[in-house]
This record gives sequence, C-alpha cells and structure tokens, in this order.
Amino acid sequence: MTDTPSLPPLKPLRAFEAAARRQSFTKAAEELHVTQGAVSHQVKALEDRLGVRLFHRRNQHILLTEQGRAYLAVVQDAFGRLAAGTRQLLAGEAAGVLTVSVSPNFAAKWMVHRLGRFAAEHPDLGLRIAASMHRVDFAREGIDVAVRHGDGDWPDLHVARLCEDEVFPVCAPRLLESGPPLRRPEDLRRHVLLRALDQREWDAWLEAAGIGSLDIGLGPVLEQLSMAIDAAVAGQGVSIARSTLAAADLLAGRLARPFPLAIPRAKGYFVVSPKESAQRPKVARFRAWLLAEAAAERRQLAALTLPTRRAMRSP
Repeated sequence: MTDTPSLPPLKPLRAFEAAARRQSFTKAAEELHVTQGAVSHQVKALEDRLGVRLFHRRNQHILLTEQGRAYLAVVQDAFGRLAAGTRQLLAGEAAGVLTVSVSPNFAAKWMVHRLGRFAAEHPDLGLRIAASMHRVDFAREGIDVAVRHGDGDWPDLHVARLCEDEVFPVCAPRLLESGPPLRRPEDLRRHVLLRALDQREWDAWLEAAGIGSLDIGLGPVLEQLSMAIDAAVAGQGVSIARSTLAAADLLAGRLARPFPLAIPRAKGYFVVSPKESAQRPKVARFRAWLLAEAAAERRQLAALTLPTRRAMRSP
C-alpha cells in the first residue's frame, strides 16, 4: 500500500495560486512582495513535488495546464475555507463570555453600576463577574481577567494600572447640613465613625490630620469597606473611603467630603491577566474599556467642585 502524499508547504501553494490568478510570475511577485525568480522557483518546486506540470511556459507568458486549472480550484477552495475559518475563530475570540475576578468592594462600588454601559457598548461580549477576596488561579478557575488592589508587583502577569487611590472621610451631604459641625478633624469625636474590619486607613488619615489619638473603636464595624461607604450614603455616620470606591457616590452627590485632606496610598487597582492571553481580542477589548472608564472618572473627579468642603473650613 502506498503512503498518502503529504501536503505541500504553504509558500509554494501561495506562489502557484497568485501566479495562476494573475497569469504572470511578475505580477504574482509584486503581490507577494518577493522577486519574480522566487515565485518561479516556488512553482517549479511545487511541480517537482507533485510530479505534475502546472504551467505551460511560453517565452514571457505562462498558461495553466489542464491539471493546473483543476488544482487551482482545489487550492483556492482550501484557501477560502482557511480564511473563513480564521475569521470565525477571531470573531469568537473577540466575542463570547469573559470571566472577570474582582474584589467584593470593587464589584459593589465600581463595576456594578457600569455593567449596563458596557453591555450597550459591547453587545457581543458578555461578562461573568466573580467577586472574591482571594488571588485567583487563572487556569484552574477559568478566569480571563482580574482587577487587583495592590502595588502592581506581579511579574508573572500582564499588569496595567487602572486607578490610583487616595483616602479621605466621606459622609452624606445632609449630615453636614443637620448634624453636629464638621469644621475640623477634631469634630469627628461628635460623630459616629464607620469602618471596615481593617481600620488602618482610618488610622493613617487620622494621623495625617494630627489627631491620631482619636478613639474610633466605638463605631460600627462592617465586613467590607463598600458596606461602610453605603452606610455613610444612608446618613449613618462618617466613613473612611478610597477615592476609587467613593467616586460614583461623590459624582452623584450622594456623598460629600467634609475635609480637604486626602492622603495618597501606595496601593492602587490594576487590571491583570496571564501574559500568554493578555492580547486575546476579548481580553484586550475589556482592558481598554476599563482603562477608558477609569480615565473618564478621573477627569470628572478633577472637575468636581466641593463647595460644602470649602464651607466646612470656615470658622
């Protein structure tokens, strides 16, 4: 039994198809950005491999043989199928469902209210949001992209900075209008202070404000910072906040900043993904959208005027 002949290399097939379609080695060479001699050599190599003459060569002209015309139909059909399959594959890579891991805080205060806008802008790309505090195993958990809070030092991942963070107190505007005065940081002693389990951000701000001895132990303790911020929106007290998590409520007027002091934090939010999949079309699309959203929010926050905050600084 004879062996099935192996497929010819792609380069000679491309040279043959272009020469047959253009009826010229010279025009095929121009199309393929090679020399005329290279096309002629590739076609001759293909004929030798197949043991079939594909062209009649007459002076400066070439004509397909009967076998060449039959083979051209096969090659063009194969190239057409390959191109269609490639387009379908890339379309699938650019669309479909993307699994995104974020912290509960980031999901609640940054992602959730943007989902409708994302769906309107990218109707062919669905999102599955997995809220978790642990650092994910991308391969084992089927995660495409994650948003992490940290210092960005993850050398095994593709990392793009999303947001830098500042820390400052926030409260409902009506608390400034009807509650005890909030003119100086010392006035916080007369208010309920809301905090998450980790109170280091309160401690850092109070120290920067020069009142590090203020006891905040009597205020409600909530599991997540997002819960403390929501309690502040509801007028339950004054919460410490990261600028990223409080931005939407500040821009909507649901929160106010009673004091101008904000302290920068070394850690921020980053978009991360495995290096080998970072440039997949749907991953790149989602990352670009996240970065654009964050940039727009920074511009809006920079333009935000806080008249209440200025009033609080007056005696």
